[in-house]
Amino acid sequence: MEPLVAGATGSQEEVRAVVTLVAQVEHAQRNGLPDAFTELFRQDAFWTMPYGDPLTGLEEISAFAHRALPGTARQPLTVTYEAESIVFIRPDLAVIKIRQRPITRDGRRLHEVLHAHGDPARRRSCGRPGAAERRWASAVAAHPEAAPGTLLYVLAKDDGRWRIAVAQNTTVIDHGALAAS
Repeated sequence: MEPLVAGATGSQEEVRAVVTLVAQVEHAQRNGLPDAFTELFRQDAFWTMPYGDPLTGLEEISAFAHRALPGTARQPLTVTYEAESIVFIRPDLAVIKIRQRPITRDGRRLHEVLHAHGDPARRRSCGRPGAAERRWASAVAAHPEAAPGTLLYVLAKDDGRWRIAVAQNTTVIDHGALAAS
């Protein structure tokens, strides 16, 4: 899927460069490569983790990546990243919305395995949750790493290269289903 592109001048070359950065994030995370991951950030980057913990500066981001990423290559779950939309604020500043989906190592989307009725990242819960929602909520409660996510990155282009300046990771959870379980 091609991302929706808006804002100031965003040539196809710049769109490809931003989408490539997203693919590099996915590759580094999926393969447990902390140095490859860290080099995608600016020195003064700020990153808010899925549950609100902030990491400020490349030193903190690198320390976290070196603690957390090496073990991810051995986990049965990994993720895909899909660039949904890019807004070029200026030619050297862009905001990108990324959809993160957990998958099994053999490529099956986890939400399709756990949740039989559509994509919970796109759903809005109304009324009483059914059995599928309760199963999903139970699975997320037992395995929070299995929840889909949405990421928002602010990218800055310095010396001809896009890097992450600000990152916000948010875990997508069906709150109605969780409250009912």
